Amino acid sequence: MPERKPRKDAARNRAAVLAAADTLFARCESTEEVTMADVAAAASVGKGTLFRAFGDRTGLIRALYEARLEPIEDAVEAGPPPLGPAASPLDRVPALLDALLCFKLDNRRLALALEETGSASPYQAEHYQRWHGLLQAMLEQIPGLADSDFTAHALLAATRADLVERLVGHERVRREKMRAQLASFATRVLGSGPTQGLTGRGPIEDQASP
Repeated sequence: MPERKPRKDAARNRAAVLAAADTLFARCESTEEVTMADVAAAASVGKGTLFRAFGDRTGLIRALYEARLEPIEDAVEAGPPPLGPAASPLDRVPALLDALLCFKLDNRRLALALEETGSASPYQAEHYQRWHGLLQAMLEQIPGLADSDFTAHALLAATRADLVERLVGHERVRREKMRAQLASFATRVLGSGPTQGLTGRGPIEDQASP
C-alpha cells in the first residue's frame, strides 16, 4: 500500500499539468508565450516535477497532443465506418483527413506548437510519420491510384497546422467551408485515375482554387 501513493500522486500531477497546459495554449496569442514555468505555476507543481514527468517543453506538448488525439486513433483502429477498418479506403481517407482537420481546428494553438517544435523538418516528427504511414496504407488499397507515398504527403499538407492557422486566423475562412474544400480536394485526388494522381494532367487549377 505505501508504494501506491507516489504513483497516485504522479498520475494526479500529470493530469493537472496536462489540464493546465491545455488551458494556457487555448488562451495564448502565440505558442511561444507558454513556458514550462507558466505551466508549473498553473498546475501548482514544481518545475522539477514537470521536467521529470515530460523531459522538456516539447515532451509536454507531445504528451498533451497525444492525449487529445486518442479518440481519433481509437476510431481509426477499431471504430465504426467511415473511420474504422471495416470501411472502404475511398471512405476512410476523406474521413481521416476531415478528422485531422477538425482536430487542428479545435486545437489550433496546441497543434501549431507541436509542429513548430522538434527537428528542423516537421516531416521527421513521430506524429507526422505515423499519420503518413497510415494514410499511405489506405491509399495503397485503392486500385489504380499512383504514387501513394507522395499522395499521402500532399493530402496531409492540406491539414498542416500552419495552413489551418493562416486560413482561420488571417483569411477568416469558416470551418464548414474548410471541411468542404478538403473533402472536395480529396475526392478529386482519389478519383483522378491510374496515371494522373496529383502529378498528371488532372484539374490542378481547380484543386488549388478556394
